[in-house]
Amino acid sequence: QVQLVESGGGLVQPGGSLRLSCAASGIPFNFYSLRNMGWYRQAPGKQRELVAVISSGSSTTYADSVKGRFTISRDNAKKTVYLQMNRLAPEDTAVYYCNSQRVGFTAYWGQGTQVTVSS
Repeated sequence: QVQLVESGGGLVQPGGSLRLSCAASGIPFNFYSLRNMGWYRQAPGKQRELVAVISSGSSTTYADSVKGRFTISRDNAKKTVYLQMNRLAPEDTAVYYCNSQRVGFTAYWGQGTQVTVSS
């Protein structure tokens, strides 16, 4: 059973930084490295939206709203994907979800971690 467990969320002041982590278990390292990993977020009353994706080849894609502020990275040996979030703003407040995808295979989601940006 594949599980994705997010951590690193919390309360931060505007302009601050957080680093989210998502650790995968129940999947061999060589299969993990073939999967695209992503971060999504969902604010209250809004649809879930893509924040950033890193492919199996480590190419990255970002939502326009986070470009230049957020950085996604992965460590296949640790089966972990990270989201470094800098210059956080109140509109970044949301539950952040980790996602794992590979074409033709089951997609997986983590349980989410709350990020609140407030003074």
